[in-house]
Amino acid sequence: MKLSQTIRFCTSEDGTRIAVASCGKGQVILRAAHWLSHVDYDLESPVWRPWLEALSANNRFVRYDPRGCGLSDRHVSDLSVEAWHTDLDAVAASIEEPRFVLLCLSQGGALGIAYALRHPQRVSHLVLLNAYGQGSRARSQTDAERLESEMLVNFVRVGWGRDNPAFCRFFTNLFIPDGTAEQHRWWGDLERHTAAPDVAAQLLWQMQGIDVMDLAAKLSVPTLIAHCRGDMRVPFDQGCKLAATIPGAIFVPLESKNHVLLPDEPAWSVFQGELAAFLGQDQSVRSRAVRDAGLTPAETALLDLVAEGLDNRAIAERLGKSVKTVRNQLSVIFSKLGVHSRSQAIVIALSG
Repeated sequence: MKLSQTIRFCTSEDGTRIAVASCGKGQVILRAAHWLSHVDYDLESPVWRPWLEALSANNRFVRYDPRGCGLSDRHVSDLSVEAWHTDLDAVAASIEEPRFVLLCLSQGGALGIAYALRHPQRVSHLVLLNAYGQGSRARSQTDAERLESEMLVNFVRVGWGRDNPAFCRFFTNLFIPDGTAEQHRWWGDLERHTAAPDVAAQLLWQMQGIDVMDLAAKLSVPTLIAHCRGDMRVPFDQGCKLAATIPGAIFVPLESKNHVLLPDEPAWSVFQGELAAFLGQDQSVRSRAVRDAGLTPAETALLDLVAEGLDNRAIAERLGKSVKTVRNQLSVIFSKLGVHSRSQAIVIALSG
């Protein structure tokens, strides 16, 4: 299954050009902007490509680069959070469908909360993943916490995108500590492709001052909140606070240390399954997809283990087979399903 996308541009209130990418068909999922984004470069990313595959399998997945980053205008004077709100407004206005799912990762959560409060008629579902209502500077209570926030901004200013492995390890361990060497290498490359060091530092400083907890308490849209217990970037407690503040919110703890979920960890399957259920994507669709693919009962059982988040070695141990046999069987299953990656197979197993 070849992943393709269309890229277009819209114009924010102050004239800033914003790059918007779309892939897949169906219910619209709009991802609010977050810090690291390059809609073109992400297509081949070992970190972000599985997200594109998963969310575009049954939906039209729309995402955009924030101002100062990626394919959006790089040289802009206003990098404030207020400007980010107007950018989201412009992107949302370009979506013809009357309602859409708003997916918000990390600082995108604050953007999504504010947008859903202003435009509840447009947001069918709000999904917050490893998000926060208060940035580190806004929630800091001690001099040490404030110093930590300041030091991180300065660290970005001097170390962003450098080849020095010490700097690279610092940033990758904040976002994907359990990532592979290839995923870590690509994350370092993403920094160089996404934004200049001074822009990245300015954006981080703005994010640290975010505080939308008062707005969160006023929300009236269906909300799913998922947060990794060991998140190295945003403390688990931030997800708990949002869940306790947003009326009727569903909260799902995830067993992971990664700020960005990776497709080979069990938490990935848990989140994808919770998301499918929250969006009402019936499991019967999955049954039809599996039946139409002509999977044998043994192959279906193996697919279920993949959906549980087990890697090939764990599956081999569970079934009493060799890793090579499991790998070969998975190749046959992927071929029958018309997919080329584990993340796409998991989506079919969980939601069709």
